[in-house]
Amino acid sequence: MHQRTVSYSKSEQVHIVQPADLNAGGRLFGGTLLKMIDELAAVVAMRHAGVKTVTTAAIDNLVFKSGAYVGDMIVLIGYITHTGRTSMEVRVDTYVEKDNGMRYPINRAYMVLVAMDGENRPTPVPPIILENEFQEEEYRLAEKRRALRLERNKGGF
Repeated sequence: MHQRTVSYSKSEQVHIVQPADLNAGGRLFGGTLLKMIDELAAVVAMRHAGVKTVTTAAIDNLVFKSGAYVGDMIVLIGYITHTGRTSMEVRVDTYVEKDNGMRYPINRAYMVLVAMDGENRPTPVPPIILENEFQEEEYRLAEKRRALRLERNKGGF
């Protein structure tokens, strides 16, 4: 199995907030944004693993920093931060892009996805090649998040 760089599967999606995407307060509904994040995380994981199917195993962290409104351009950028034997952690950052091209962060999420084979069973994924200090730090932090997830699992969740 060939190793893959983080940049190999890095992906970006752009959406425009529509009236149907809003909550009662007039901001982008968190569930709608979560769907966008989950879709992008799946694209990143599928590209990295080279499989047609992945499943979301955990939403490790999801932080809403700011709202988005009708007509806002939402930019999501996702990339692999860590790989296990069959699992991958994907970081997805979400921004509102203004008319001047400036991007303002509104959300950060860490998702854990598992690669699935044709029989719908977990299948091995390629290890990642870390290309710089930022990616090395992301990898170290991902290992800490993984250890915390494993500790929480001992309690049933």
